Amino acid sequence: MIAAAVVAAVAAATEAPVLGSGIGYRPAFRADLFANRSRVDCLEVIADHYFDASPEKIAELDLLRAHFPIVAHGLDLSIGSAEGIDCAYLEKFARLIERLEPPWWSEHLCFTRAGGVDIGHLAALPYTREAIDVVARNVETVQKRISAPLILENITTVVRVPGAEMDEPEFLSRVLEATGCGWLCDVANLYTNAVNQNIDLDATFERWPWNRLVQIHYAGGRWRDGVLIDSHDSPTSEAVWALYDRVIARAPVKGVILERDERLPRFAELLDEVAHARATLRECGRWG
Repeated sequence: MIAAAVVAAVAAATEAPVLGSGIGYRPAFRADLFANRSRVDCLEVIADHYFDASPEKIAELDLLRAHFPIVAHGLDLSIGSAEGIDCAYLEKFARLIERLEPPWWSEHLCFTRAGGVDIGHLAALPYTREAIDVVARNVETVQKRISAPLILENITTVVRVPGAEMDEPEFLSRVLEATGCGWLCDVANLYTNAVNQNIDLDATFERWPWNRLVQIHYAGGRWRDGVLIDSHDSPTSEAVWALYDRVIARAPVKGVILERDERLPRFAELLDEVAHARATLRECGRWG
């Protein structure tokens, strides 16, 4: 990507509106959501759920857009794939972004396809200069089709990919610098990797690219066989809340989103978490 395009991408992300404290939309709580519209500032939708969607599903999306600011989150763009971007998938994503007109959209910094095969999960990239070049080429392809700002999310990984030339904070920083993308900081993922890989977050905290922060994800996980899993099926832990509070105090952010996918509790419990996140935004002067 040429330097001017990188500068434009950075400007678009940093100038996006502040959306506040929201939640990842799940159809199971649609009625509760609309009954509590004033308590949710924004929504994030899973983009893939609306590709090739039925008229009823599209009507649902239009209804959400009429009542909430919305950002879109992708699952399978495979931005780190050495084989490049799937043009058919990109076209579906582009049509959705054109419909939603979101202030930004997001994908995971990972790959989900290799050798023409969908591997079925978010696979970590090697922290190498070659991988940075691959991501930069793919982002350039994507941004030729989608002009809305793209932000990239850090993922969890149980093991470190061999052959690393740098650690994750440096790798992420270099990717964002090379592409002009903003950062979707998943604080639960940061914490999960630190626990599972015995990383000292205090020692690395200032090395993360806080100047590129646009959005935050937070969520609860669970332990399985001695490993902390980013399962999105539990309340946010006190340790993740502490990290969230530290991040909000450290850097401006445009929006924060609670992720909950399994074992959905009463909606009031989700609203409590959204309110907790909002309170920190206000205390730190980030919103409201």
